[in-house]
Amino acid sequence: MKRRDFLKKVGIGTAAAAATSAIGAPAVIAQKKYQWKMVTTWPPKLPVLQDGCERLAKRIGELTDGRIQIQVFAAGELVPALESFQAVSDGTVEVGSGASYYWAGKEPATQWFSAVPFGMNAQGYAAWFHGGDGLKLWEECYAPFNLVPRPGGSTGVQMGGWFNKKINTIGDYKGLKMRIPGLGGKVVAKAGGTVVLTAG
Repeated sequence: MKRRDFLKKVGIGTAAAAATSAIGAPAVIAQKKYQWKMVTTWPPKLPVLQDGCERLAKRIGELTDGRIQIQVFAAGELVPALESFQAVSDGTVEVGSGASYYWAGKEPATQWFSAVPFGMNAQGYAAWFHGGDGLKLWEECYAPFNLVPRPGGSTGVQMGGWFNKKINTIGDYKGLKMRIPGLGGKVVAKAGGTVVLTAG
C-alpha cells in the first residue's frame, strides 16, 4: 500500500470515528446512573483497607463521570462485618470488600485467596492471580454464590500475633486465645489454642 493511500484510509477512518463519537455522545449523556452500596469487613477509618475502599469508590465515580456512585459502609454500619459476603450474594448490596478467609464456613477453598501462613507474599499473589490461574480458580470458587471476586490489594502472608507471654514451643499454644482466621486458625486450634474469628 502506498503511503498516500494509507493516509487517506486512516483519515477517512478517523473522520468516521469522530462522526460516530459525535453521534453517540447524546446517548452517552443519557445513559443510566447507578447508586451502589459497598459493605466492608473493615472498621471505619482503618488505614489502607477501609481507606482504600473509599478511594476506589471515589475513583470509580470520577472515571464514569458520576454515572456510578458507590457509597461505602464500614463494618457494622449497614450489615455486620461477617455478613458482607452474604449481603452481596443476596443482592442486598452491589459490592463488598473483605478477606476471603472469612468465608471458609461457606466454602473452605476461599481460604487460599487471602493471607496464608508461610504462603505467598503480595507479589506472589499478584503473579498467581494475573499470570497464573489464581483469579480463574477464585472466580470458580465464588460462582455458586453469584459473586465475581477481584483482588483489591494484599496484606501478604498471614501474620503471627502479639502475646503477653513467650511462645517457645507448640505446647505454649494450649489454652491461648488468639484472633487468627483461615488456615492459620486451623493450625492454632490443632495446637490447642482457642481461635476467635473477628473481622477487621
